[in-house]
Amino acid sequence: MNDQELKQFRTRLTAMQGELRAVNESAAEDVKPVELDQSSVGRVSRMDAMQAQQMSLETARRREHLLVKIEGALRRIESGRFGRCFQCGEDIDIRRLGADPTITRCRACIESP
Repeated sequence: MNDQELKQFRTRLTAMQGELRAVNESAAEDVKPVELDQSSVGRVSRMDAMQAQQMSLETARRREHLLVKIEGALRRIESGRFGRCFQCGEDIDIRRLGADPTITRCRACIESP
């Protein structure tokens, strides 16, 4: 992989990281505790709010997981290991990295038992 390709991946990963952090900040309101005061909110509405809160928490967890993967990919770029399979050490196809720049294994290693 040449320097231009690495620069493009770094730019893309950094942009993804910034977008996810911005979404995390704006979604912080969605995970606040649900009020238990039945006089202001009915039981069904409260249950809907609790379900929406749980879905927001799971979405936030997934965003955090993706942020960790992005940070790992950025560290691999800095260390010169980006684009190499963790398992066999071979180069990962550039098209696979284009689809998911956080990927850590080549297709052969993913498909092998």
